[in-house]
Amino acid sequence: MPEFDILSDISERSELKHNLQKANKPNNNKSNASTLFMITLYVVRCSRREHARRLFQDILTGYTQVLRPVQNTSDAVTVKVKLRLSQLLDVHEKNQIITTNIWIKQWTDSNINWDPNDYGGVDVLYVPADQLWTPNVVLYNNADGNYQVSAVTKAAVYYNGTVVWEPPAIYKSMCPIDIEWFPFDEQLCDLKFGSWTYDGFEVDLIHYDKDDVQITRENGRLVWIVPNGVDLSDFLPSTEWDVMAVPVKRHEERYECCRAPYIDITFYIYLRRRTLFYSVNLIIPCIGISFLTILVFYLPSDSGEKVSLSVSILICLTMFFNLLVEIIPSTSLIIPLIGKYLLFTMVMVTLSIAVTVFTLNVHYRLPATHRFSVWIRYLFLDFLPKLLMMRRPEPEPLSVATADKAPPFELNQSENVIMMTVLPKLGKTAEVAGQSSSSTSPQQTWFDEEENAAIASAVRSTCFIANHFRKKAAEDEVKDDWRYIANVLDRLFLWTFSLTFISGTCLIMLQAPSIHDSRHPIV
Repeated sequence: MPEFDILSDISERSELKHNLQKANKPNNNKSNASTLFMITLYVVRCSRREHARRLFQDILTGYTQVLRPVQNTSDAVTVKVKLRLSQLLDVHEKNQIITTNIWIKQWTDSNINWDPNDYGGVDVLYVPADQLWTPNVVLYNNADGNYQVSAVTKAAVYYNGTVVWEPPAIYKSMCPIDIEWFPFDEQLCDLKFGSWTYDGFEVDLIHYDKDDVQITRENGRLVWIVPNGVDLSDFLPSTEWDVMAVPVKRHEERYECCRAPYIDITFYIYLRRRTLFYSVNLIIPCIGISFLTILVFYLPSDSGEKVSLSVSILICLTMFFNLLVEIIPSTSLIIPLIGKYLLFTMVMVTLSIAVTVFTLNVHYRLPATHRFSVWIRYLFLDFLPKLLMMRRPEPEPLSVATADKAPPFELNQSENVIMMTVLPKLGKTAEVAGQSSSSTSPQQTWFDEEENAAIASAVRSTCFIANHFRKKAAEDEVKDDWRYIANVLDRLFLWTFSLTFISGTCLIMLQAPSIHDSRHPIV
């Protein structure tokens, strides 16, 4: 007797004894009826258990699980296979493995049949699957080397020989990941089942819902298709993937070595990724950091932080690239969508560093090292500022008010003023001194000559200072022109990089088909 039957028998006897003791209490108004009911129930249960035990012994007497349950050896055992997907546990992009919780099998065992009237109305018996013949159906494209169900469960055996076996199983199957549109990608994973031992003449695999079968040909082969061949009634929705379609195909493969076909049933699962997680944690930060490159051209050149900001952005993008490498599988066949965007951004940041260095070079140019050409002056001081809507502040006009505020040396505007005012007076002084030389003493003449020499020296010093400040003013004007050209370049690159980033982001991200897909998941 099986152990569970003994325990059940002991439990029922204890329950019956407890109810009989309770029924014998004087305050129990329905003691007789309750006692009679419990005794009847116990007798019926014991009777059914005895019938089931006797049926179990009769069925397995002389039964062997190594032979196919057919009357004629030329007959094939028809096995109905249906996948019941209860949960999509994991889709591992890096290792390209999908983990699922599935399935159901049903076949007819011609060696098992009985008349329920001969066994007290027992029409179904639960028998351990390892004591029955099984079709040895395995998952061909498994990823962990576990081809068969490891848990030994009971199969439901009906009086007409129908055997229904629903073993709980967690399968890890190979699923080639298409990363072209990651993270807006869609994946097609398949689970290919077939008999590892028997060919199509010995075990015929068909889908459970044979009434919904559509027959067609693919590459010259006969293919049976069931549009909705996976049972999703108990499916627990995934937080990362939407199930879009679950068709099933039955293939008959013929090889040159063998006359008999080999049949497999392949369940296809079309998945569409839910992009909220990667949008919040990968795409939006990447786009935000990328657009910081535009601010490099808005940062003043005198701050000394333009190149530092660009290099910092480049380091952040490199970190995102390393994160992407850890997520997606290693492949040289195609670049994922987010990878294309990161490459585009890194190229733009690298170009921003190059043009920033060039802009800083223009900003700090000196008249002694660089000279203006006519086309540079026209292009960067006249044409581009108007095109970019830039307006250079006009210099303040010279007036009495500004002259009063100016330093003393700015009052002498040129050397000509001094030469026109001082030198004529010196000439007249020399002429007067010549005419009256006869009446002037030698001491007075020496004094006048010394005074004239001092005045001439002062004039020369004043002219030198005037020339110095005039030259410095001209150099400052040229420096201001170079700085203004650097500002024009910054404004030009600001608009150019802004338009390039916006158009590049839209063109790359909007390529993904799933963004334009308005279909709803089937569960």
